[in-house]
Amino acid sequence: MSKRSRARSFPVQLVDLVLIELSNWRWCWRSLVVVGALVPLFGMVGLSIYARDLGPQALNTIYSGSLVMSLMLGNLGSIQSHVVFMRFQGTLDFFATLPIHRFTLLLAIIVAFFLISLPALLALLIIGSALLKVSLAPHPLLLLVIPLCVVPMSAVGALIGVNVESPQQGNSLSILTTFLFAGLGPVLFPAERLPEILRLIGEINPAARAASALRQTLIGPLDEQIMLDLAIVIGFTLCVLFLVGKKLDWRARHRL
Repeated sequence: MSKRSRARSFPVQLVDLVLIELSNWRWCWRSLVVVGALVPLFGMVGLSIYARDLGPQALNTIYSGSLVMSLMLGNLGSIQSHVVFMRFQGTLDFFATLPIHRFTLLLAIIVAFFLISLPALLALLIIGSALLKVSLAPHPLLLLVIPLCVVPMSAVGALIGVNVESPQQGNSLSILTTFLFAGLGPVLFPAERLPEILRLIGEINPAARAASALRQTLIGPLDEQIMLDLAIVIGFTLCVLFLVGKKLDWRARHRL
């Protein structure tokens, strides 16, 4: 294989695109980290005040759900805004002139925002466990679960971004989608405290499944439900990415 062919390989393209994406946020990544940590942390503390009498299981649910909110739903809004900006500013048209695949660019965007969100996740994980007095028992599978908590809602954010007709519409849809995924199932609240209809919807809600997987691998105990949780999260992700790929046409002229 020639040097020219190796330079165009998928890993090289992905690394280059991730670095390009990260460079776009070099001036404001600190504010993204602070907001990504403080908002879920305040929500975690506020919910825990009313849940302390419900026992440790309720606190564990609030803790893992807040981590999922930071990972999944925080990246949803950021990626949606970024994709809309790229569409209406002609950035996608520029990338269309390069010998790269659209899924490589999409994966680079997801990876870049995931890396930006990691400091907030670590701060929330450490400070939140201390405030809520949650005993952590990390499982090695956690290294797989954390990235899988990011990809589904990141893909949803990209799907919103490639379909909306204006940035304002994208922001509204991302907020609505965030509340829907957070409220439909045991994401922030224990399942026994939810109406039956919400518990049933939570069975297929990727946010609820991701919260369950994160809770099992971070706090324990780990049981056979983890396989179903991961299967639903992965299946949902593949379906959404397929829809994004069908909609994202390199040759389209995106304009207001």
